[in-house]
Amino acid sequence: MSTSHAASRIVIAGAALMALAPASVYSQTPSPLAEWQYSSGILLEQMFEQNMPTWRIRVGPSASFQPLYDGSDRYHWLAGPSLDIRYRDRFFLSTGEGIGMNLATGPNWRLGLAASYDLGRRAADDLGHLNGMGNINPAPSLRLLGEYAISKSFPLVLRADLRRNFGGDNGWIGDLGAYMPMPGSSERFAWFAGPTMTIADSSYMNSWFGVNAQQSARSGYRQYNASAGIRSVGFGVTASLTLNKHWIVSADGAFQQLVGAAAHSPITQARASGVFDVSVNYQF
Repeated sequence: MSTSHAASRIVIAGAALMALAPASVYSQTPSPLAEWQYSSGILLEQMFEQNMPTWRIRVGPSASFQPLYDGSDRYHWLAGPSLDIRYRDRFFLSTGEGIGMNLATGPNWRLGLAASYDLGRRAADDLGHLNGMGNINPAPSLRLLGEYAISKSFPLVLRADLRRNFGGDNGWIGDLGAYMPMPGSSERFAWFAGPTMTIADSSYMNSWFGVNAQQSARSGYRQYNASAGIRSVGFGVTASLTLNKHWIVSADGAFQQLVGAAAHSPITQARASGVFDVSVNYQF
């Protein structure tokens, strides 16, 4: 192996390790943050690190600036704890991915199952636009996720995520995304970027973007059937700075564009939206 190739592997491995900062506790609420941003670097860490620690624990505060709900033109700040606990490459508890386990793993792939929680949508949060629409109740969610990295020399990670909400919108939602380390990443500073696309069934789409006869009568919106299909496309950037062996500062930013039935819904005030969150984490 050449000296330059070995050095590039060390940098990528360091970048993967430093990027393992959990996303905001409010990640379970639908937001423009891409699904891959909740676990960026995990698969690369497993690829490049031969002696993985038995336990990896990171905790700290987190704050997020994001829309009130998908399609809203109003933003708000949310704050809460940030948590990411992993036992080997098998079990995890994360404010981004939920609680779960990797069912199967390989040198450059993993297949996992996790339970999380969707906070839904409250009409009282925006009576100017949601009065008469009713609430989308909070609900538990079960997800199946898979990740595959092309190679050590070309560390592009492909991710697919399929989840089902049991209650609330009672819908199926899927995400396709990809990310990789960007130029300038090092063992102290790492950043990743990549696109994402979200697909949803008619139950999910009508809960969030549809207007039935009763809702139309109460709210004044015209009746609208939101068909299944692509809900949104977007792009995300995640960065982490290691201050010392214990403290890590991380930030995430993402852009989302609603398309199709979601974009044309009478409830939607803004088709394009973004999110930004920052966390300070202590690593044990």
